Amino acid sequence: MALVNNCNLPDDLYYVVEKHVWARYDGDLVTVGMTDVAQNLAKTIIAVTPKAAGKAVKKGRNVATVESGKWVGPVPAPVSGEIVEVNDALAASPGLINSDPYGAGWVARLRPSDWDADTADLASGPDGIEAYRQFLDAEGIACGG
Repeated sequence: MALVNNCNLPDDLYYVVEKHVWARYDGDLVTVGMTDVAQNLAKTIIAVTPKAAGKAVKKGRNVATVESGKWVGPVPAPVSGEIVEVNDALAASPGLINSDPYGAGWVARLRPSDWDADTADLASGPDGIEAYRQFLDAEGIACGG
């Protein structure tokens, strides 16, 4: 786990840096969630409205809408595919995104249409962490403050 501007960023994930979304490829499924950066910016998450399982979603389109006391916004799909599962626990406990954004706070699981093609522009590994660091520095973003 890398610590960048006091934000936790696991170096084994893929990131849509500007949208603060992560993806983890697990076998034939992609788990999607909001980064530690996103939950810090949004503050307390009060509602999560996912798209229904079974829906096809194009890269960049919403898999869910998240609401906090100061923000309402989308969780865009990092890859195209079919939503095969949504995190039902978020309906009762949307704050899981705040407390465990990379674990229990995941948002949706997709079956990707073309993982290799869709991930070419996602940030990952040490280079991805450095790209995220540069974005956070440029935007003046830090976590925990």
